[in-house]
Amino acid sequence: MAEIVQEEKRQKGAKKRPKRGVARVDMTPMVDLMALLLTFFMLTTAFSKPKVMVITMPEKNDNHEPPKIAATRTLNILLTDSDRVYFYMGVADPNKPPLPTLIKTNFSKDGIRRVLLEKNKDLFTKIAEYREARLKGKIVVADTTADSYIKKLKSDDNVGPIVLIKADGKAKYKDIVAIVDEMAITNIASYAIVDLSATEKDLLKSAPR
Repeated sequence: MAEIVQEEKRQKGAKKRPKRGVARVDMTPMVDLMALLLTFFMLTTAFSKPKVMVITMPEKNDNHEPPKIAATRTLNILLTDSDRVYFYMGVADPNKPPLPTLIKTNFSKDGIRRVLLEKNKDLFTKIAEYREARLKGKIVVADTTADSYIKKLKSDDNVGPIVLIKADGKAKYKDIVAIVDEMAITNIASYAIVDLSATEKDLLKSAPR
């Protein structure tokens, strides 16, 4: 609040002078406001948690030999410009014709997600049923115990797809983030981000847009 102090000195017979006021701002209420703002920022900072994406990195291999992957379980996902997504099963080896045909899809629930769910149906069903049983109270365990159990289900899986994510130089970063999200949504046990081969680059050039 502001307080105006008025002072007037008038001598007898002197000409009347205009009143002058000296303004003084009371800063006491600002202390309360500062305390409220400080409390607000402390609470909002505590409740705001950074969003991160967890990516499981492969274990270090001192032999420098790539792990052997069964071609029948290998699902290759290729990303390129204009949000285009392609996939094929097996290996694109020019020494072992015929070469695979790229199948075009998208990031919708009826696109690459449906493909992943069909290939990973058994493991996805087991994890979904386990989580549903916990929600209904049929299974009462700690979160750490549940996470360990789901991790064991994934490590014991030997029939689900092994997904290889491959992006060319024209693919956008958001597309890579989106496809990694799909791995978590569909409970894919094994996936990796690898480079495109020369054969796959040629297949992308001739793929339908």
